[in-house]
Amino acid sequence: MTSKWRREFENERSRLNEVVLSSGNLGIKRFFALDEQAYHAGVLPANVKELMGLTASIVLHCDDCISYHLIKCKEAGISKEEFYEAFNIALVVGGSIVIPHIRLAAERLEILFEKG
Repeated sequence: MTSKWRREFENERSRLNEVVLSSGNLGIKRFFALDEQAYHAGVLPANVKELMGLTASIVLHCDDCISYHLIKCKEAGISKEEFYEAFNIALVVGGSIVIPHIRLAAERLEILFEKG
């Protein structure tokens, strides 16, 4: 069973992506494609890239991106211990200002492990 916050997040993200992409702007479409392709496995495995995305999202204070990368990391098989090491890196890099974002990430992480 998928959690309520995840369903709502994924539905809203899809809806808003469609609004943006329906503009037909080629530059935006290209950037969206580049962003999606950046997380494919290459020299670095996809799960490592997703953890990097999560850490950067925490440091940059982007709660939507945090939610997205939490889901992708969980799907890629990241363990709770690996998540918390990534949270620690984000805290060291970003300082105490990232604590509220780590709180949110930790709460959503627990839900993901409990309900999906």
